[in-house]
Amino acid sequence: MTSAQRDACPHCGWPDRAEPFQVVSRHGTAGGHTVWTRCGCGSLQVRVVDASGMRVLSRSGRG
Repeated sequence: MTSAQRDACPHCGWPDRAEPFQVVSRHGTAGGHTVWTRCGCGSLQVRVVDASGMRVLSRSGRG
């Protein structure tokens, strides 16, 4: 797996650093935010946004 593959949706290739298609919910945490988003292909993603930046922790299959 290349870096480009790890930084994009495995189902449609949408870049993780791009704006998500839809923000489903956003929750503040002690260290930042947890953001549930939906990709354009329907994949649900859990993103963490903190002082280190943004990272996708988990994603579902296509919706």
